[in-house]
Amino acid sequence: MTLIAEYRHNPVMLTECRQALALKPGETCCDCTLGGAGHSLEFACDLQSAGTLIGIDRDAAALKVATQRINERFSGLHFIALHGNFADMDELLLLARVPGIDGFLFDLGVSSPQLDFPERGFSYAQSAPLDMRMDPGQQTLTAAEIINTTNEAGLTWILQTYGEERWAARIAAFIVKARAQKPLTTTDELTELIKAAIPASARRTGGNPAKRTFQALRIAVNGETDALQKGLEAALRWLNPGGRIAVISYHSLEDRIVKEAFAQAAIGCVCPPEAPMCVCGQEPVLSKIARKPLVPTSAEVEANPRSRSAKLRWAVKR
Repeated sequence: MTLIAEYRHNPVMLTECRQALALKPGETCCDCTLGGAGHSLEFACDLQSAGTLIGIDRDAAALKVATQRINERFSGLHFIALHGNFADMDELLLLARVPGIDGFLFDLGVSSPQLDFPERGFSYAQSAPLDMRMDPGQQTLTAAEIINTTNEAGLTWILQTYGEERWAARIAAFIVKARAQKPLTTTDELTELIKAAIPASARRTGGNPAKRTFQALRIAVNGETDALQKGLEAALRWLNPGGRIAVISYHSLEDRIVKEAFAQAAIGCVCPPEAPMCVCGQEPVLSKIARKPLVPTSAEVEANPRSRSAKLRWAVKR
């Protein structure tokens, strides 16, 4: 099977994303997490040949497949593929030579193909090296290095902060004890250790007990929280007046960052209430924010179980 056939992309909340961005023919859209182009193929329909579509991805394989798919279906569209991290949005969009963006999409987390290719080390369901790098060609830090070199307190912090893992301290202690005998190098070794660390009563609900630890390690390896904050800040700068931004998150840590970034950008004057006039000059960047996040329909969750935890937030620039 060819890479393009394997690198499928079931776009999460596609209808909701198109409605949130409301792209028009001739506008410019930036898909900051291009993946297999599941969302962007539909955005291209909205932009039509007069529009510009920009796709950013850290994963070179995803970028290659998405570019081929888009060019085959929309040969007249101005499509710009950019290999990089959306944390470097300013530099990337300067390369694209566009004056501004009318719509941004961030579809966060790990993509289905990254989970499905065992050698990437993202999945706890298959045996593979503990890697988890989204851009192996540019990144050197792996999950194995974090697991085998970080002290117990540091591991506990990573699992608590990025995985919101209740048993973080216990898992960290088990890791440190196990690696003293030999380094942990594979996903199945780590999964079995996590199962041993978490009490049986706590393993009966909530899905695979390794889920939160693997999430935490992936975020740490790829610097995802810092990248998200930087990417959102840059996107709000590049949005044209009336432009829209939509973000799909898959766990509460990501959703909280997005919610707070939007709320901060909607704040206007911060002068004390007793001040006779505004002297701060601060004006809100966003004119409208979705009051609550949208979630997938039950039909979508049934068709694509990986969409279950998705939350979509969107906002409009003044």
